[in-house]
Amino acid sequence: MVQLFRKAKEKIDNTFGSQKASELGTENIRHLNTDELEAGLGEALTSPSNEGIVELIVCRPDVGQRKVLQSASFSTEVGLVGDNWSKKPYSKSPDGGPHPEMQVTMINRRVLDLIAGGDTKRRAVPGDQLVVDFDLSLKNIPPGTRLNVGSTIIEVTEEPHTGCSQFVGWFGADAMRFVNSPRGRELCLRGINAKVIQAGIISQGDQIIKG
Repeated sequence: MVQLFRKAKEKIDNTFGSQKASELGTENIRHLNTDELEAGLGEALTSPSNEGIVELIVCRPDVGQRKVLQSASFSTEVGLVGDNWSKKPYSKSPDGGPHPEMQVTMINRRVLDLIAGGDTKRRAVPGDQLVVDFDLSLKNIPPGTRLNVGSTIIEVTEEPHTGCSQFVGWFGADAMRFVNSPRGRELCLRGINAKVIQAGIISQGDQIIKG
């Protein structure tokens, strides 16, 4: 398995290098208002609910940095290999380690494109490791749902994934209120948290299948 992970790392397609999130698609940014976001939501919610697709894999080597990968190794110990999740302390963790329920995050690509005003260059900005075309709503994949992604199995966790102050800087205050609203949380517009149950490789274009 270690050799498999090493081979996957050798295949990394570092599209953006180690760019800062603030440098990705920052020209002529206009944040959408609530009315615009609501108007585009119907189209954004047309993702498949049974079998989805991985459209982008994003690694965060350090705080504020983003790498887009063609393929990536995922382990039960560190999540996405090379990502900085394992270096983030969690105040309630007995040993000061990272939050075990926030190992991997997923965001819906259609929702992300809506929030970013259609600017596809900004898909890596929020730093969700998996950008997918798949229905992430609580109704479709409640906590405890296991997903087969590539040769990896991940499990949706209870921990909600919500917009923060950084999210406001990237997409505006209206966007944060939009994703953090009761409906936004029900639909998981900001995305979901998950953890790795079975180590493996995930590549762009891999299917996501509810297990």
